[in-house]
Amino acid sequence: MNMTVMLLVILVAVSAGAMAYVFLFPQIEVEKKTASRVSRVKAAETDKDKIKVARDRVQELSKRRKSVQDNLKDLEKKQNEKNKDRKDKSVRARLIQAGLTMSVKKFYVLGGGLGLAVFLVALMYGAPLLLALGGGIVGALGLPRWVLGFLVKRRQNKFLEEFPNALDVMYRSIKSGLPLNDSVRLIASDGQEPVKSEFQRVVEAQQVGMSIPEGINRMMLTMPLPEVNFFGTVITIQAQAGGNLSEALANLSKVLRERRKMKAKVAALSMEAKASAVIIGALPFIVATLVYLTSPDYIMVLFTDPRGHLILGASAIWMSIGIVVMRQMINFDI
Repeated sequence: MNMTVMLLVILVAVSAGAMAYVFLFPQIEVEKKTASRVSRVKAAETDKDKIKVARDRVQELSKRRKSVQDNLKDLEKKQNEKNKDRKDKSVRARLIQAGLTMSVKKFYVLGGGLGLAVFLVALMYGAPLLLALGGGIVGALGLPRWVLGFLVKRRQNKFLEEFPNALDVMYRSIKSGLPLNDSVRLIASDGQEPVKSEFQRVVEAQQVGMSIPEGINRMMLTMPLPEVNFFGTVITIQAQAGGNLSEALANLSKVLRERRKMKAKVAALSMEAKASAVIIGALPFIVATLVYLTSPDYIMVLFTDPRGHLILGASAIWMSIGIVVMRQMINFDI
């Protein structure tokens, strides 16, 4: 009897639980869905806030980047305009760029003496008067300027070899706590030529009242190189907008070294073409010299007959065109 009552109680309890689950299950599901929907809405609102913050941050960074780019473009434009105004091709400027203390008057006197010497030597060896006169003009005007250009190029190459090392010294000195003025004076006193002389001019410009950026920008007058322009741009930007100057100088030094490596690689790859161009350009003169040494009467017709003069003039024009074309083909700007 007790067992029957117990089973009946259990059956009634199970039935009641089943009925409660049947009637309460939809409400429970609705509450779960509601809670899940509310949590998703809250998460979406949180995500929207995060997305909005991230979007605002990206917009602010893009605006700042655009502002920096605009400032750099304006600064580069002004720098290029200044550099165009500062490009001086006069003999006096070239003498300064070559590191020579010679005056312009002395340069022209030496050129005139060289031209006169070439003219007299040509007459002594029996050359026609017009040919001797042309050689004298070339010796007086062309050869001295070519030598001056060679000296300027050699000094610029020495400057480019030492300039990254000077930037490394400035980077370490500024990173160790020295100001920019002292680091510039350090290069001016302990640097290697010709970097030492150029930085000495910057120190002298500072002593007469110019700022460091102005003095460095004036370096383009005596060393008109893109690398110097980069250096002046970095210093000018740091003076106007601030920033980590030591890191900027380290990056600039790395860029200049990579730029020089690229120039050396291009020069090595184009050396075969340059050698071929030199051989082709020199071959007519070599052949003419050998023919003159073996059969002078055979080739002297070109110098004594008017038709030979015409042939020589036309050949000179075509040779000049060929040399210019080959020069443009083998020269690369980096």
